[in-house]
Parts: sequence; C-alpha cells; structure tokens
Amino acid sequence: MTMAAGRKTKDAREGGFLWNAFYKYLAGPATTDNAIEGVTPEARAAWERDLAARKEWSRRQRERKRAEREGRRGAA
Repeated sequence: MTMAAGRKTKDAREGGFLWNAFYKYLAGPATTDNAIEGVTPEARAAWERDLAARKEWSRRQRERKRAEREGRRGAA
C-alpha cells in the first residue's frame, strides 16, 4: 500500500486558497452587483434612460415578429 493510497487525493480543479481567491477577485467572471454605484446622479439617470430605451426597442421587436407570424398564419 502506497502512502497516497491511504489519504484522499484532491481534485486538481479544486485549487487551493490562493488560487480560489485569485480567481474570485481578479480572474473570475464579471459581476454586475452594484455596477453603477458611486457614479454621478446624471450618469445613473442616463444609464437608466438607456436601459429603458433598450427594453422598449426589444418589446417593439417582439411585437413586430409576433405580428409577422400571425400575418403569415392568416394568409396561409
């Protein structure tokens, strides 16, 4: 029996404390929590207006596509 057979081996993908901290705080996926915190009120208002405009555009596109599908169904 080898020495390694008696103890549980660690999966290489688990990493260690330093690797996990590095990944979480420096190299990990981007997060959007409080993404616009700390900016000026004007910048926040502009961001909210832009977001509302994008949502409205998406809604209009969905309605347009739905109308096209219903138009094809009625013509067929």
